Amino acid sequence: MSKKDLGLLLLIIVVGIVVTIINPRFLLPINLANTSNLIGLFGILSIGQAFVIITGGIELSVGSLVALLGVLFIDFIAVQNMPWAIALPLILILGGVLGAIHGWLITRLNLQPFVVTLCGLLIYRGAARFYTADGTAGFAFGQNFPTLEFLTAGRFYGVPNTFIALVIIAAVMWIVLHRSVYGRYLYAIGKNEEAAKYSGIRTTKMVTAAYIICGVLTALSAIYFAMYTRSISPASHGQFYELYAIAAAVLGGFSLRGGEGSLIGVVLGTILLQELQNLVNLLGIPSSLNFAVMGGVILIGVLIDQQWSAIRAQRRLVSAARQAETRQHAEQPQS
Repeated sequence: MSKKDLGLLLLIIVVGIVVTIINPRFLLPINLANTSNLIGLFGILSIGQAFVIITGGIELSVGSLVALLGVLFIDFIAVQNMPWAIALPLILILGGVLGAIHGWLITRLNLQPFVVTLCGLLIYRGAARFYTADGTAGFAFGQNFPTLEFLTAGRFYGVPNTFIALVIIAAVMWIVLHRSVYGRYLYAIGKNEEAAKYSGIRTTKMVTAAYIICGVLTALSAIYFAMYTRSISPASHGQFYELYAIAAAVLGGFSLRGGEGSLIGVVLGTILLQELQNLVNLLGIPSSLNFAVMGGVILIGVLIDQQWSAIRAQRRLVSAARQAETRQHAEQPQS
């Protein structure tokens, strides 16, 4: 764990203690289980966003993708009677394909990630609304998929399976990001893409792969959200989910400039966000202030990241000056 991660963990503990003192219902098993479920749902989404942010990019279309892919998944299994074992990988592949398209537009046509994913946000939301004729997609009365429902919305010894899935995915992605050559390349690209390119890194493929990973994880989240809500109104489903993902990544230490961040930090950032959401609910604060809380959290996270970067840069300058002074004294002839 880095110092940032430890600081974030300490903040989570402090906020948890404060919330418990204010409202002891915070520690009720049902509340902890529901909060863990939401952490799993948004955590998977946030990990995908983190892989894009570390390259210096951003993915603004994840909320609309959650709506579109969720609508398609429900339609496939509930209306088209497609076996869920076929529909599930099909949705994951579709998410990967859309991520690959984003990566191709950004790396091959040199379009800005903000522009590409903003267009995706609008296109996917419109496609979802058109597909359902602006109606609601859901399961018919009595429709059940026991195995699928257990895997996506069930619990294993009281622990939500979404949270278990987050732990497994986070462990795998931690290895990919922090213990693989690909992960080192992503950090290098985020720090300085031109330097990475001249050093022999195939930046086009690396960045495209990051968007594919984000697309697949977003598709998986879409399936979990669809089974969690059981019905989808494409006009509002998944709205502003990209904010949750970006906020969790920023809180986790991922710089929006790229090249920095810890996967453990993303998970901790997601936990903190859901803890704050729980605080809002338990204190009876109007839900309309949720987005104000998210905006404030993102702003604070960016400010902390900016100040932390400035402090580290100052420390590096002081250290370099001291080393230069030491060498200068060592090189002076002894009298």
